[in-house]
Amino acid sequence: MANHIRVTLEIGPKGKKVVAVAPDWPGLERGATIGEAAIERLLSYVPRYATVTKLAGMEGAFATISVVDVVEHYPGTGSTDFWGISFGFSSIDQQAMSGEALERELTLMRACWAFFDDVRSRVSAEMQRGPRGGGRDRDQIVRHTFAAERDWAKKLGVLTPQDVMLTDEGLNTYREAYCNAIRALHSLSEMARTWPLRYLIRHTAYHTLDHAWEMEDKDLTAKRA
Repeated sequence: MANHIRVTLEIGPKGKKVVAVAPDWPGLERGATIGEAAIERLLSYVPRYATVTKLAGMEGAFATISVVDVVEHYPGTGSTDFWGISFGFSSIDQQAMSGEALERELTLMRACWAFFDDVRSRVSAEMQRGPRGGGRDRDQIVRHTFAAERDWAKKLGVLTPQDVMLTDEGLNTYREAYCNAIRALHSLSEMARTWPLRYLIRHTAYHTLDHAWEMEDKDLTAKRA
């Protein structure tokens, strides 16, 4: 049904954290101490994720989502328990994708990038202090996000100096290479080293969105105004 959303639950090996993942919507993932709370957190982010679907031109398919179908429970890793972030692969992550399905996922990942770029262009340079990330400001969050993604890009054979990603031209060139390398591996039915391509895409999207939302939450623009 149109208002249903598939969700998988990744369970840490010690049961400390559970991550709810929406496998059909790359980037929409949230963790908590139990499955019910993780699902509740994921649903609370649906309005925020709707902006991404609009950028991707898929808002019509996403707008009426309200019912969760839990389709799989699968084991996570020690990092799942420690960070409350998905580091395991579900059976869906490991399923073959058609070319059309791949392009849909890449479109959503690109929309996450576009949203991230919009957020960093409009939030304050100084961020509200808090427990998450210590006292990182906007540019430090941006650099961290790019640095992590550069590490994952090595799994695709894409090597890019970080400073290149700090220019619009360099960032666009890098992102094109990232997507094209995924397409190339898909055409060969290969993984990104040990990572299934579906996981790489959703993990990239998740990390991008997580830090975009962090910047929104810590933005001091309104307070200063």
